[in-house]
Amino acid sequence: MKRSGSADLPLHTGSVPKWLYERMSKLGFAITEAILSEYGKAEFLSRMSDPFWFQSFGAVMGMDWHSSGITTSVMGALKRAINPHAKELGLYICGGKGKFSKDAPQELMIVAEQTGLNGDKLVRYSKLSAKVDNTAVQDGFQLYIHTFMVSSEGEWTVVQQGMREGDAMARRYHWHSANLKSFVEEPHTAICGVNQGPILNLTASEANPTRKGMMSITQEQPEKMMQEIQHLVMPMHHDVRSRDVDLKRLGTTLWLAHETQPKDFEDLLLLQGVGPRTMQSLALVSEVIHGTPSRFKDPARFSFAHGGKDGHPFPVPTKTYDEVIHTLQTAVQKAKIGQTEKAQAIKKIHEIARQAEHNFTPTDNLQAVIEKEIAESWQYGGKTIFGDAKPPKRSKGIQLRLF
Repeated sequence: MKRSGSADLPLHTGSVPKWLYERMSKLGFAITEAILSEYGKAEFLSRMSDPFWFQSFGAVMGMDWHSSGITTSVMGALKRAINPHAKELGLYICGGKGKFSKDAPQELMIVAEQTGLNGDKLVRYSKLSAKVDNTAVQDGFQLYIHTFMVSSEGEWTVVQQGMREGDAMARRYHWHSANLKSFVEEPHTAICGVNQGPILNLTASEANPTRKGMMSITQEQPEKMMQEIQHLVMPMHHDVRSRDVDLKRLGTTLWLAHETQPKDFEDLLLLQGVGPRTMQSLALVSEVIHGTPSRFKDPARFSFAHGGKDGHPFPVPTKTYDEVIHTLQTAVQKAKIGQTEKAQAIKKIHEIARQAEHNFTPTDNLQAVIEKEIAESWQYGGKTIFGDAKPPKRSKGIQLRLF
């Protein structure tokens, strides 16, 4: 097995408010169904093993764009939404945060009974992936989240996270069952991040003599693996800055949402009546569903769909959020009975935006965009953990311009 990537994140405490958690479950489920319908279970598990896509997925759902809380909230929301439909979807999520992480073996055995998969092997993979990140790679981070996603065909992805005592950082680890080879020697694609001091990596090939002198984690013969580095490092600052986003891509999204109408593009006519603010969110959701891996190197950009619960880059526009959920749910349900036109229209949003990028020149006016979102947030049901957004006392005449 190879670890598919890792992410270093500022450690945030606190909980997700009910008004956001319920929406995250609904939107997360709709996005999952859309991916499963269009690309299949293997592709969804592959994306979940990509730290950049995962962070973008959490950001588009209104979680704090850079924080460790995305891991807990996204996996919790997905488990809550997916597991009641697991048999229909052929996808199961086990484990969780804290004491719930220890439920993974028992839950995996139940999944095995329901699917005919080898439960003992699944439990072994779960325990070994945790053992490697908690013990064999002594980077100072102790696991407190362990989630194991498995398809009815037996392909799986692990998302787990550790924290370091006395430090304000967390590290998320992603594993994928593709190319399963060895847990002992070079099982990870990379272990990278902010320098946290000396690391004792017992999975490194140079540590082979040390491993032989210790109790082996497994009896497998070590095998060399090609390393493919996938590592994400999120900054400590809460506010979204120009260097955190691809301004060209964000500017194209804003142009498509605010300077055009569905009637301008024949493929978008089925989205007639969708307002500019909802179109902005739909464009970013569409990218999460249909975008290629190279498009997720700036997860902060996806926070411009639904803001963040802490108010960065702006309050969560709950009315817009609900419109996006309804639009996507309707498209997914219609597609199930062969009426794919609306789902294809949502897909087309991303394609049009991507094509427009070629000749697009943005201006670095990100702060003005954020200020406008904040000023207008009350109109869209803006909420944060601190309360509801209020109308501004006076208009500043802010123009929305990244184009």
